[in-house]
Amino acid sequence: MLSLDLSLIDGKVYPLGLAGLLLVVGLVIWSVFTYNLLVKYKNLMKEAWSGIDVQLKRRADLIPNLVEAVKGYKQFERKTLEEVTVLRSRSISVEGIQNKADSENGISRALKSIFAIVEAYPELKANQSFLDLHKNLVEIEDQLQMARRYYNGAARDYNILSQTFPSNLVAGSCNFDKAEFFEIEYATERQTPKVKL
Repeated sequence: MLSLDLSLIDGKVYPLGLAGLLLVVGLVIWSVFTYNLLVKYKNLMKEAWSGIDVQLKRRADLIPNLVEAVKGYKQFERKTLEEVTVLRSRSISVEGIQNKADSENGISRALKSIFAIVEAYPELKANQSFLDLHKNLVEIEDQLQMARRYYNGAARDYNILSQTFPSNLVAGSCNFDKAEFFEIEYATERQTPKVKL
């Protein structure tokens, strides 16, 4: 017949000692598993951020060419071109997700201004070089939007794990901070027309 051998000390049976030991071992295993899961989600988030970073760099690399394409038109507002150039330089050195978003939103607004001004110059709108640059910018911003969605999804999953009970106990004790979401305006995004009835 099978019998469960409980710990014997001084000839006495201690079933609570075994249960306590199993509980401690179970908590240690769960803590290690939860810690590794938090690390996994944090690394997925970092990978997702690198996708955004690549698209932002591609956009920043395109800006000087865009400025050069419109610079040849004497009537074009030099102030707008200088602003987008300064914003691009500043954006490259910015650290932190929220600071990066603020900086990139400034670039998006400046690029929108350029495209709004371009509407007044039919010969510039017909310029093949400018059209190619605009097409590339639209492609980059589409890729940026996909990368942003992926990053925000990874950040959401990480935040859920690090903020829900009981995994928040491991996250809090191991300094897994809340992840910020990345929100950005797109230079090629058009405003929805307002209709008054």
